[in-house]
Amino acid sequence: MDGTDSPAGTLAAVVFDWAGTVVDFGSQAPMGAFVELFATEDVAVTVAEARVPMGLPKWQHIQALGRLPSVAQAWRRRHGRDMDDADVDRLYARFTPMNRAAVPRHAQLIEGVPSLLRELRARGLKIGSTTGYNREIMDVLAPLAAAQGFVPDNLVCAGDVSENRPAPLGMYRCFLDLGVWPARRVVKVDDTVPGLLEGRHAGCWTVAVTASGNETGLSAQAWQALGDAGQAERRAVATARLAVARPDYTIDTVAELLPVLDAIERRMAAGESPPP
Repeated sequence: MDGTDSPAGTLAAVVFDWAGTVVDFGSQAPMGAFVELFATEDVAVTVAEARVPMGLPKWQHIQALGRLPSVAQAWRRRHGRDMDDADVDRLYARFTPMNRAAVPRHAQLIEGVPSLLRELRARGLKIGSTTGYNREIMDVLAPLAAAQGFVPDNLVCAGDVSENRPAPLGMYRCFLDLGVWPARRVVKVDDTVPGLLEGRHAGCWTVAVTASGNETGLSAQAWQALGDAGQAERRAVATARLAVARPDYTIDTVAELLPVLDAIERRMAAGESPPP
């Protein structure tokens, strides 16, 4: 046996992302905040542009957003120079209260999450979590999620480790917090490329989420209103974008996760490990 009291050929833990994965269908909360944030500098940013760096810690997200060609051009036109780290620091200080204010409006758990957690615990699995949100934002979101039934065994926020997504250090912290090893006994579930790469670089199995995630970017109601053909089209786009991270499996929402875990355990029983 290794890592926990479970047999070595079985899973020990599932580590979830937050927004777009277990809460906030479509990852809506940060989007208005990013648009509003750049508007304070008289720089127009669209929601589509704001979604491009999603999954990164929010300081790095602001930096990456400022480096998008269209945004960088608008910034130079307004300020006469490129955005620098001091600008990012200033914007980040404004962003946190904006996002904290938006979180309660988008804090509903994604359908199926409470029953999924009950089943994972019945299987003896630990439940970890990492997020691109900082601790100040999670101080608002975590209690709202807990009141609905999502209480993971740990939480690793942006800023809790020296290097965040797509680096694997947040996952390493999960291994320590949860007392699980080796990495092949852990599954990372995420709706963004940086978050999936966090798991891939750590040596975990990875599961990409499409319908409820950032790459689709729709509320649950808007997703349902698309119908089968519209959903298939949006799913294909999201799947193609997330394929950059080479996820082992792709699902619409975490409500579809249990059969994937069964498939992973069958592969582990046959001697397989996550691809490098």
